[in-house]
Amino acid sequence: MMNANIITRPEAPTDADADAVREVVRLAFGQDDEAKLVDDLRAGGYSRVARVAEVEGRVVGHVMFSHLPIITSSGVVASLSLAPLAVRPEYQRRGVGSELMRRGLEACRAAGHRIVVVLGHPEYYPRFGFRAELAVPLKSPFAGPSWMALELAPGALTGIEGRVEYPPPFGVWT
Repeated sequence: MMNANIITRPEAPTDADADAVREVVRLAFGQDDEAKLVDDLRAGGYSRVARVAEVEGRVVGHVMFSHLPIITSSGVVASLSLAPLAVRPEYQRRGVGSELMRRGLEACRAAGHRIVVVLGHPEYYPRFGFRAELAVPLKSPFAGPSWMALELAPGALTGIEGRVEYPPPFGVWT
């Protein structure tokens, strides 16, 4: 059920936002690895779209879309990696993640991005248009129903076959 008090906005380049995001991500995943990933993607200049969700002025969620080139035989195709999507545990299942996804994908589309990939729950991400079959031609360290892609522009993945190249901060997972 959607919480009408959710406000999403771009992540601000401030210590306050960075600290709040770090806490949200750490609590959502129960460890520091994903929070370090967000910090490292931001510090390395790989973040392309990052949004926070606030409830009553408190940051309770975060989503990041980062640079993820697809290396093909005819060149490089720009795409984004959605990772991570995080919501404080006490705000989960209240529409925060869904609102972040909708607004984040809108921001990606508005910025001219055409392709987003995710390694995530196959029950959750398809509701936003992600499909495992779209990701099959994209070689990565991942395979199966959790590896999905989304075309922000119709046909953006048509004829695209290649290898995704995760930036160095993803090294622990790839």
